[in-house]
Amino acid sequence: MKTALITGITGQDGFYLTDFLLKNNYKIHGTIRRSSLINTSRIDPLISEYQKSGRLNLHYSDLLDSASVSSLINTIMPDEIYNLGAQSHVAVSFQNPVFTTQVGTLGSISILEGIRNCEKDIKFYQASSSEMYGGESNKKLNEESLFDPKSPYAASKVFAHNITKIYRDSYDLFCVNGILFNHESPHRGETFVTRKITRAVGRISVGIQSKLTLGNLKASRDWGFAGDYVKGMWMMMQHDKPDDWVLATGNSYTVEEFAKEAFEAVNLNWLDYVESSEKYFRPNEVDFLLGDSTKAKKNLGWEPETSFKDLVKLMVENDVQLAKREAVLMSEGLLDPTWEHSKT
Repeated sequence: MKTALITGITGQDGFYLTDFLLKNNYKIHGTIRRSSLINTSRIDPLISEYQKSGRLNLHYSDLLDSASVSSLINTIMPDEIYNLGAQSHVAVSFQNPVFTTQVGTLGSISILEGIRNCEKDIKFYQASSSEMYGGESNKKLNEESLFDPKSPYAASKVFAHNITKIYRDSYDLFCVNGILFNHESPHRGETFVTRKITRAVGRISVGIQSKLTLGNLKASRDWGFAGDYVKGMWMMMQHDKPDDWVLATGNSYTVEEFAKEAFEAVNLNWLDYVESSEKYFRPNEVDFLLGDSTKAKKNLGWEPETSFKDLVKLMVENDVQLAKREAVLMSEGLLDPTWEHSKT
Protein backbone atom coordinates (compact mmCIF):
# COMPACT_ATOMS: atom_id res chain seq x y z
CA MET A 1 0.00 0.00 0.00
CA LYS A 2 1.43 3.37 -1.04
CA THR A 3 1.39 6.34 1.32
CA ALA A 4 0.65 9.89 0.22
CA LEU A 5 0.97 13.19 2.10
CA ILE A 6 -1.41 15.93 0.94
CA THR A 7 -1.16 19.57 1.92
CA GLY A 8 -4.38 21.51 1.45
CA ILE A 9 -6.38 18.33 2.05
CA THR A 10 -9.48 20.25 3.21
CA GLY A 11 -9.84 22.14 -0.09
CA GLN A 12 -11.74 21.16 -3.22
CA ASP A 13 -8.79 19.40 -4.86
CA GLY A 14 -7.78 17.89 -1.54
CA PHE A 15 -11.17 16.23 -1.24
CA TYR A 16 -11.22 14.79 -4.76
CA LEU A 17 -7.59 13.67 -4.64
CA THR A 18 -8.02 12.03 -1.23
CA ASP A 19 -11.15 10.24 -2.41
CA PHE A 20 -9.41 9.05 -5.58
CA LEU A 21 -6.28 7.80 -3.79
CA LEU A 22 -8.23 6.03 -1.05
CA LYS A 23 -10.20 4.19 -3.73
CA ASN A 24 -6.85 3.20 -5.26
CA ASN A 25 -5.63 1.61 -2.03
CA TYR A 26 -3.48 4.44 -0.68
CA LYS A 27 -2.90 5.40 2.92
CA ILE A 28 -3.40 9.17 3.26
CA HIS A 29 -1.87 11.75 5.55
CA GLY A 30 -3.12 15.33 5.30
CA THR A 31 -2.00 18.58 6.86
CA ILE A 32 -4.26 21.14 8.51
CA ARG A 33 -3.27 24.44 10.08
CA ARG A 34 -3.78 24.79 13.82
CA SER A 35 -6.63 27.27 14.15
CA SER A 36 -9.64 28.02 16.31
CA LEU A 37 -11.78 27.46 13.20
CA ILE A 38 -10.89 24.19 11.51
CA ASN A 39 -13.10 23.45 8.55
CA THR A 40 -12.95 19.81 7.50
CA SER A 41 -16.51 19.76 6.17
CA ARG A 42 -15.51 18.70 2.66
CA ILE A 43 -13.62 15.63 3.85
CA ASP A 44 -15.79 14.75 6.86
CA PRO A 45 -17.47 11.85 4.98
CA LEU A 46 -14.02 10.45 4.17
CA ILE A 47 -12.88 10.90 7.77
CA SER A 48 -15.91 8.96 8.98
CA GLU A 49 -15.22 6.12 6.57
CA TYR A 50 -11.44 5.81 6.71
CA GLN A 51 -9.99 7.38 9.87
CA LYS A 52 -10.67 4.52 12.30
CA SER A 53 -8.89 2.04 10.04
CA GLY A 54 -5.83 4.29 9.85
CA ARG A 55 -6.23 4.87 6.12
CA LEU A 56 -6.80 8.64 6.59
CA ASN A 57 -4.80 10.66 9.09
CA LEU A 58 -4.73 14.40 9.76
CA HIS A 59 -1.76 16.32 11.19
CA TYR A 60 -1.32 19.87 12.41
CA SER A 61 1.38 21.49 10.33
CA ASP A 62 2.25 24.92 9.00
CA LEU A 63 3.87 25.22 5.57
CA LEU A 64 5.68 28.34 6.80
CA ASP A 65 7.39 26.28 9.52
CA SER A 66 10.06 24.32 7.66
CA ALA A 67 11.11 22.39 10.77
CA SER A 68 7.61 21.02 11.34
CA VAL A 69 7.25 20.14 7.66
CA SER A 70 10.57 18.29 7.64
CA SER A 71 9.70 16.46 10.86
CA LEU A 72 6.36 15.36 9.43
CA ILE A 73 7.95 14.08 6.22
CA ASN A 74 10.53 12.08 8.15
CA THR A 75 7.87 10.66 10.46
CA ILE A 76 5.46 9.60 7.72
CA MET A 77 8.02 8.67 5.05
CA PRO A 78 5.45 8.98 2.25
CA ASP A 79 5.89 7.64 -1.26
CA GLU A 80 4.26 10.73 -2.76
CA ILE A 81 3.64 14.32 -1.63
CA TYR A 82 0.98 16.47 -3.26
CA ASN A 83 1.39 20.16 -2.44
CA LEU A 84 -2.10 21.63 -2.83
CA GLY A 85 -1.82 24.06 0.07
CA ALA A 86 -2.29 27.72 -0.89
CA GLN A 87 -4.37 30.85 -0.49
CA SER A 88 -5.92 30.13 -3.87
CA HIS A 89 -8.38 32.98 -4.40
CA VAL A 90 -6.92 35.45 -6.91
CA ALA A 91 -8.96 38.45 -5.76
CA VAL A 92 -8.09 37.78 -2.11
CA SER A 93 -4.40 37.68 -3.04
CA PHE A 94 -4.60 41.42 -3.79
CA GLN A 95 -6.14 42.02 -0.36
CA ASN A 96 -3.65 39.77 1.46
CA PRO A 97 -0.55 39.62 -0.74
CA VAL A 98 1.99 38.89 2.00
CA PHE A 99 0.31 35.76 3.35
CA THR A 100 -0.54 34.55 -0.17
CA THR A 101 3.06 34.91 -1.28
CA GLN A 102 4.55 33.40 1.87
CA VAL A 103 2.46 30.23 1.64
CA GLY A 104 2.99 29.90 -2.10
CA THR A 105 6.76 30.33 -2.00
CA LEU A 106 8.08 29.24 1.41
CA GLY A 107 5.64 26.34 1.54
CA SER A 108 7.03 24.72 -1.60
CA ILE A 109 10.66 25.21 -0.50
CA SER A 110 9.94 23.74 2.93
CA ILE A 111 8.59 20.56 1.36
CA LEU A 112 11.34 20.32 -1.26
CA GLU A 113 14.01 20.74 1.40
CA GLY A 114 12.33 18.08 3.52
CA ILE A 115 12.37 15.70 0.55
CA ARG A 116 15.97 16.50 -0.33
CA ASN A 117 17.14 15.74 3.19
CA CYS A 118 15.06 12.59 3.59
CA GLU A 119 16.67 9.18 3.21
CA LYS A 120 13.73 7.92 1.18
CA ASP A 121 13.07 8.76 -2.47
CA ILE A 122 9.80 10.70 -2.45
CA LYS A 123 7.84 11.90 -5.47
CA PHE A 124 6.61 15.50 -5.34
CA TYR A 125 3.65 17.17 -7.06
CA GLN A 126 3.46 20.97 -7.16
CA ALA A 127 0.09 22.53 -7.95
CA SER A 128 0.87 25.18 -10.53
CA SER A 129 -1.86 27.30 -12.11
CA SER A 130 -3.01 28.65 -15.46
CA GLU A 131 -3.08 32.08 -13.80
CA MET A 132 0.70 32.10 -14.25
CA TYR A 133 0.23 32.82 -17.96
CA GLY A 134 -1.48 36.17 -17.46
CA GLY A 135 -4.07 35.81 -20.21
CA GLU A 136 -2.68 38.31 -22.72
CA SER A 137 -3.02 35.95 -25.68
CA ASN A 138 -6.06 34.27 -27.21
CA LYS A 139 -3.88 31.33 -28.23
CA LYS A 140 -3.90 27.92 -26.59
CA LEU A 141 -1.32 27.74 -23.83
CA ASN A 142 0.94 24.76 -23.22
CA GLU A 143 4.02 23.78 -21.23
CA GLU A 144 6.29 25.97 -23.40
CA SER A 145 4.18 29.14 -23.22
CA LEU A 146 5.68 32.09 -21.35
CA PHE A 147 4.46 33.16 -17.91
CA ASP A 148 3.25 36.71 -17.25
CA PRO A 149 1.59 36.71 -13.81
CA LYS A 150 -1.01 39.40 -13.09
CA SER A 151 -1.66 38.83 -9.37
CA PRO A 152 0.23 38.05 -6.15
CA TYR A 153 -1.28 34.56 -6.29
CA ALA A 154 0.00 33.98 -9.82
CA ALA A 155 3.44 35.39 -8.97
CA SER A 156 3.78 33.03 -6.00
CA LYS A 157 2.80 30.10 -8.24
CA VAL A 158 5.47 31.03 -10.79
CA PHE A 159 8.08 30.97 -8.04
CA ALA A 160 6.92 27.59 -6.74
CA HIS A 161 6.83 26.21 -10.29
CA ASN A 162 10.38 27.36 -11.02
CA ILE A 163 11.85 26.25 -7.70
CA THR A 164 10.32 22.81 -8.27
CA LYS A 165 12.11 22.61 -11.64
CA ILE A 166 15.36 23.78 -10.02
CA TYR A 167 15.22 21.07 -7.35
CA ARG A 168 14.36 18.47 -9.99
CA ASP A 169 17.33 19.41 -12.13
CA SER A 170 19.80 20.13 -9.33
CA TYR A 171 19.15 17.18 -7.04
CA ASP A 172 17.69 14.60 -9.42
CA LEU A 173 14.39 14.53 -7.53
CA PHE A 174 11.10 13.26 -8.96
CA CYS A 175 9.28 16.60 -8.97
CA VAL A 176 6.38 17.42 -11.28
CA ASN A 177 4.46 20.62 -11.95
CA GLY A 178 0.79 20.30 -12.81
CA ILE A 179 -0.38 23.43 -14.63
CA LEU A 180 -4.11 23.00 -14.17
CA PHE A 181 -6.56 25.30 -15.85
CA ASN A 182 -9.72 26.22 -13.95
CA HIS A 183 -11.44 23.18 -12.49
CA GLU A 184 -14.72 23.40 -10.66
CA SER A 185 -17.18 21.22 -8.74
CA PRO A 186 -19.92 21.29 -6.10
CA HIS A 187 -17.04 21.42 -3.59
CA ARG A 188 -15.65 24.67 -5.01
CA GLY A 189 -15.43 27.52 -2.50
CA GLU A 190 -18.46 29.79 -2.62
CA THR A 191 -16.43 32.95 -3.27
CA PHE A 192 -15.17 31.58 -6.62
CA VAL A 193 -17.23 32.92 -9.49
CA THR A 194 -18.56 29.59 -10.77
CA ARG A 195 -19.82 28.52 -7.36
CA LYS A 196 -21.09 32.02 -6.63
CA ILE A 197 -23.20 31.68 -9.77
CA THR A 198 -24.58 28.21 -9.03
CA ARG A 199 -25.31 29.04 -5.39
CA ALA A 200 -27.24 32.11 -6.54
CA VAL A 201 -29.10 30.10 -9.17
CA GLY A 202 -30.18 27.63 -6.50
CA ARG A 203 -31.36 30.36 -4.13
CA ILE A 204 -33.12 32.37 -6.83
CA SER A 205 -34.91 29.25 -8.05
CA VAL A 206 -36.41 28.63 -4.60
CA GLY A 207 -37.19 32.29 -3.91
CA ILE A 208 -34.62 33.23 -1.25
CA GLN A 209 -32.44 35.50 -3.42
CA SER A 210 -33.49 38.25 -5.84
CA LYS A 211 -30.50 38.78 -8.13
CA LEU A 212 -26.80 38.10 -8.67
CA THR A 213 -24.03 40.70 -8.89
CA LEU A 214 -20.83 39.67 -10.68
CA GLY A 215 -17.69 41.39 -11.94
CA ASN A 216 -16.25 41.04 -15.44
CA LEU A 217 -18.80 39.04 -17.43
CA LYS A 218 -16.50 38.85 -20.45
CA ALA A 219 -13.62 37.12 -18.64
CA SER A 220 -13.14 33.75 -20.33
CA ARG A 221 -11.78 30.57 -18.77
CA ASP A 222 -11.05 26.96 -19.66
CA TRP A 223 -13.32 25.26 -17.10
CA GLY A 224 -13.17 21.54 -16.30
CA PHE A 225 -14.31 19.20 -13.53
CA ALA A 226 -12.01 18.87 -10.50
CA GLY A 227 -12.63 15.13 -10.25
CA ASP A 228 -11.12 14.62 -13.71
CA TYR A 229 -8.10 16.77 -12.92
CA VAL A 230 -6.98 15.03 -9.72
CA LYS A 231 -6.75 11.81 -11.71
CA GLY A 232 -4.37 13.69 -13.97
CA MET A 233 -2.26 14.71 -10.96
CA TRP A 234 -1.88 11.06 -10.00
CA MET A 235 -1.05 10.05 -13.58
CA MET A 236 1.80 12.59 -13.64
CA MET A 237 3.27 10.95 -10.54
CA GLN A 238 3.13 7.48 -12.12
CA HIS A 239 4.94 8.53 -15.30
CA ASP A 240 8.44 7.22 -15.98
CA LYS A 241 10.08 10.64 -15.77
CA PRO A 242 9.22 13.82 -13.85
CA ASP A 243 8.04 16.67 -16.03
CA ASP A 244 5.68 19.64 -16.33
CA TRP A 245 2.14 19.02 -17.55
CA VAL A 246 -0.83 21.15 -18.63
CA LEU A 247 -4.34 19.85 -17.91
CA ALA A 248 -7.19 21.63 -19.70
CA THR A 249 -10.32 20.98 -21.72
CA GLY A 250 -9.26 23.00 -24.75
CA ASN A 251 -12.46 25.08 -24.62
CA SER A 252 -12.95 28.53 -23.09
CA TYR A 253 -16.25 30.05 -21.92
CA THR A 254 -17.01 33.49 -20.56
CA VAL A 255 -18.51 34.17 -17.14
CA GLU A 256 -21.59 35.31 -19.03
CA GLU A 257 -21.83 31.96 -20.81
CA PHE A 258 -21.42 30.09 -17.53
CA ALA A 259 -24.22 32.16 -15.95
CA LYS A 260 -26.48 31.65 -18.97
CA GLU A 261 -25.97 27.87 -18.84
CA ALA A 262 -26.55 27.76 -15.09
CA PHE A 263 -29.82 29.70 -15.20
CA GLU A 264 -31.04 27.65 -18.15
CA ALA A 265 -30.58 24.53 -16.01
CA VAL A 266 -33.51 25.76 -13.86
CA ASN A 267 -35.45 27.23 -16.79
CA LEU A 268 -34.66 30.86 -15.97
CA ASN A 269 -33.30 33.67 -18.17
CA TRP A 270 -30.00 34.91 -16.76
CA LEU A 271 -30.63 38.43 -18.11
CA ASP A 272 -33.49 38.82 -15.64
CA TYR A 273 -31.24 38.29 -12.63
CA VAL A 274 -27.56 39.07 -13.37
CA GLU A 275 -25.88 42.46 -13.09
CA SER A 276 -22.24 43.54 -13.27
CA SER A 277 -20.44 45.80 -10.79
CA GLU A 278 -16.93 47.23 -10.92
CA LYS A 279 -16.48 46.46 -7.23
CA TYR A 280 -15.97 42.81 -8.23
CA PHE A 281 -13.41 43.54 -10.93
CA ARG A 282 -9.81 42.58 -10.17
CA PRO A 283 -7.17 45.34 -10.04
CA ASN A 284 -5.35 43.58 -12.88
CA GLU A 285 -7.81 41.50 -14.88
CA VAL A 286 -6.93 38.32 -16.76
CA ASP A 287 -9.30 38.35 -19.72
CA PHE A 288 -8.78 35.01 -21.47
CA LEU A 289 -7.29 31.61 -20.68
CA LEU A 290 -7.33 28.52 -22.90
CA GLY A 291 -5.20 25.42 -22.37
CA ASP A 292 -3.61 22.82 -24.62
CA SER A 293 -3.20 19.44 -22.91
CA THR A 294 -1.93 17.60 -26.00
CA LYS A 295 1.19 16.48 -24.14
CA ALA A 296 -0.80 14.95 -21.27
CA LYS A 297 -3.13 13.21 -23.71
CA LYS A 298 -0.25 11.76 -25.72
CA ASN A 299 2.08 10.74 -22.88
CA LEU A 300 -0.22 10.15 -19.92
CA GLY A 301 -3.41 9.11 -21.67
CA TRP A 302 -5.28 11.82 -19.77
CA GLU A 303 -8.38 13.49 -21.16
CA PRO A 304 -11.22 15.40 -19.45
CA GLU A 305 -14.31 13.24 -19.10
CA THR A 306 -16.88 15.86 -18.06
CA SER A 307 -18.31 18.36 -20.55
CA PHE A 308 -18.90 22.03 -19.75
CA LYS A 309 -22.66 21.53 -19.88
CA ASP A 310 -22.53 18.51 -17.56
CA LEU A 311 -20.23 20.34 -15.14
CA VAL A 312 -22.61 23.27 -14.83
CA LYS A 313 -25.59 20.95 -14.44
CA LEU A 314 -23.81 18.98 -11.69
CA MET A 315 -23.07 22.15 -9.73
CA VAL A 316 -26.55 23.64 -10.16
CA GLU A 317 -28.32 20.43 -9.09
CA ASN A 318 -26.20 20.29 -5.94
CA ASP A 319 -26.84 23.94 -5.09
CA VAL A 320 -30.58 23.76 -5.72
CA GLN A 321 -30.75 21.06 -3.05
CA LEU A 322 -28.70 23.20 -0.66
CA ALA A 323 -30.99 26.16 -1.31
CA LYS A 324 -34.10 24.08 -0.62
CA ARG A 325 -32.69 23.14 2.79
CA GLU A 326 -31.85 26.80 3.47
CA ALA A 327 -35.40 27.81 2.55
CA VAL A 328 -36.83 25.33 5.06
CA LEU A 329 -34.51 26.57 7.81
CA MET A 330 -35.44 30.19 7.03
CA SER A 331 -39.16 29.40 7.15
CA GLU A 332 -38.70 27.89 10.61
CA GLY A 333 -36.66 30.83 11.87
CA LEU A 334 -33.50 28.76 12.18
CA LEU A 335 -31.41 30.59 9.58
CA ASP A 336 -30.72 34.27 9.00
CA PRO A 337 -29.54 34.78 5.40
CA THR A 338 -26.12 36.39 5.10
CA TRP A 339 -25.72 36.26 1.33
CA GLU A 340 -26.04 39.25 -1.00
CA HIS A 341 -29.54 40.11 -2.32
CA SER A 342 -31.25 37.70 0.07
CA LYS A 343 -35.06 37.60 0.25
CA THR A 344 -36.83 36.96 3.54
